[in-house]
Amino acid sequence: MTEPRSLQGKTLLITGASRGIGKAIALRAARDGANVAVLAKTTTEHPKLPGTIFTAAEEIEQAGGRALPIKTDIRFEEEVQAAVEAVVAEFGGIDIVVNNASALGLTGTLETTMKMYDRMFGINARGSYLTAKLALPHLLQVENPHVLNISPPLNMDAKWFRNHAAYTLAKYAMSVWVLGMSEEFRDEGVAFNALWPRTAIATAAVRNLLGGEKVIRASRKPEIMADAAWAILTRPAAECTGNFFIDDEVLAAEGVTDFDIYAVAPGTPLFPDFFLD
Repeated sequence: MTEPRSLQGKTLLITGASRGIGKAIALRAARDGANVAVLAKTTTEHPKLPGTIFTAAEEIEQAGGRALPIKTDIRFEEEVQAAVEAVVAEFGGIDIVVNNASALGLTGTLETTMKMYDRMFGINARGSYLTAKLALPHLLQVENPHVLNISPPLNMDAKWFRNHAAYTLAKYAMSVWVLGMSEEFRDEGVAFNALWPRTAIATAAVRNLLGGEKVIRASRKPEIMADAAWAILTRPAAECTGNFFIDDEVLAAEGVTDFDIYAVAPGTPLFPDFFLD
């Protein structure tokens, strides 16, 4: 008889976990009794960006997990290093890293300021690389270590570069890390995978930057990404690495047939996410 899959007792370090997809993944892990380090910059409420590292930590504790909120800007090595050390001091190690933090700027070449360019590459590309790099010495010491990047499959169709090349490349960098690191650490048994949604997900970024309430109604809830992440992170790392997963495909493989439960407004045609043909 096989043991039921669970994240109980596992320690997850999740970037950008104060809201949205990151928080949803944290709460799903918390329901199993996991330890969750919430790494994000938000410490005070913002009118358009609800949630802070502290409110997320409260929800994690209420869901049954242990939480450690750490104010962290993943663009800065010393902050990520301090966060990693704090997680290890509090929970004794790191089992899972979820690189969820991301900056979005859907602008063309002439409209993209270098400040925004640097922000996207600093958070998406450099931040995810840095977080994985600094957590790896600890991941190499545990059973079933996973790194999950919330990033898309590498689709080289020019249409995905045409109107927002800087964002696309910054986001694809997270996927390239999966491609390279999964092979680099295959023999050591550390899993590196990417997860991306089929549709728009109802988050503050979608509401504020991608079309407001109309697109929110055509979105799925963050819980679909959380459930898919849980399914990946509870698989054997040695047998599940180097994959570019899509949320509903992961869940279909787990036997899920009713995806209306994830729809914000069941029956409304869904808005497809970027990078998927």
